[in-house]
Amino acid sequence: MLRFKRWRINGFTLIELIIVMAIVSLLLTLAAPRYFRSIERSKETVLKANLAATRDALDKYYSDTGKFPDQLGDLVERKYLRTLPWDPVLESSNGWTFIAPPGGQAGAIYNLFSGARGNSLDGVPYAQW
Repeated sequence: MLRFKRWRINGFTLIELIIVMAIVSLLLTLAAPRYFRSIERSKETVLKANLAATRDALDKYYSDTGKFPDQLGDLVERKYLRTLPWDPVLESSNGWTFIAPPGGQAGAIYNLFSGARGNSLDGVPYAQW
């Protein structure tokens, strides 16, 4: 009988463990959606920044050479960008959609958009950014 009381004092009952697990799971169900939404929001922020930097590099390339680049690799070769731009939504640097220059200007890339399907958290399709 004495040994049973000592174990009872030092341990937890099954009911106590179930209550603690229920509280932890409740807290996780409240925190998980915010966590995943913050991940999506950060991917969208990086995508916007990469699009802005690449479009700026396209403009500078055109100002310096008088034509638009034939491929994104030209921007890296001429040191307008350090690396090819990364699309965090697609998780690739090869999924860009390119727009040709208007009016028959030289080059192949006037503008670029994300090739990701779906909409952002604001409801705007990624392909329209």
